[in-house]
Amino acid sequence: MKITMLGTGNALVTECYNTCFVVEDRGGYFLVDGGGGNALLHQLKAAGIDRNQIHHIFVTHKHLDHILGVLWMMRVICQAMNRGAYEGDAYVYSHREVLDLLQDMAEKLIRGKDARLIGERLHLVEVRDGETREIGGRNVTFFDIGSTKAKQFGFCMEMEDCGKLTCCGDEPCSQAGEAYAAGSDWLLHEAFCLYSQREVFGPYEKHHCTVKEACELAERLKVKNLVLYHTEDKNLQDRKRLYAEEGAQYFRGNLYIPDDLEVLEL
Repeated sequence: MKITMLGTGNALVTECYNTCFVVEDRGGYFLVDGGGGNALLHQLKAAGIDRNQIHHIFVTHKHLDHILGVLWMMRVICQAMNRGAYEGDAYVYSHREVLDLLQDMAEKLIRGKDARLIGERLHLVEVRDGETREIGGRNVTFFDIGSTKAKQFGFCMEMEDCGKLTCCGDEPCSQAGEAYAAGSDWLLHEAFCLYSQREVFGPYEKHHCTVKEACELAERLKVKNLVLYHTEDKNLQDRKRLYAEEGAQYFRGNLYIPDDLEVLEL
């Protein structure tokens, strides 16, 4: 199992792509979010991932920097289906608000011959808080993160030997989410900026947290490996070093601050 980080930045970055990633396992792909546009297609190509091999997509919430790339994926998947270049069906998982929005946008923005495949071969699958589904041979449990901005889900995926990979979306892990994140072998968590630069970037007013707080959470929940993403992009050249230095003060596990297109072997 491995993760390819297609993007690592927050909504307004220009020096990297918005946060989204692919979990590769047993020859299959699970795409999580799509970033803010068709640059997702470029990132997939740069990562060497055939988009026609992606059959499972999860959308955390409706914000532009997460959902628009998924609409592009729906378009190119339906086009490939019509050309006979896509084998099997495709599945987009999310809560009802996101699925209704995707359906509405697809009907308005994707040409009819492609959009008609939605519901026939491209399936919009509603998931509910605490629901577990088998995806790619793994049990994946979805949970409501309790966002106050827009309804948002995270997920917890089983790994080998009873391990688990948990994604908390793009907000600080809530008390409800801690039950899923606790004891994770791998935890993916947002960190908008350094704690030392909180006055510069104002993470709290945007319902985000800092490296310090994400690391304190992971330490308290006994996480083994912590991946920080959804960051600012003002100093990408030194981001990895600076975030690692601050994080090491609060987290004793393995800390990862990936760049765009970096691959993490789980």
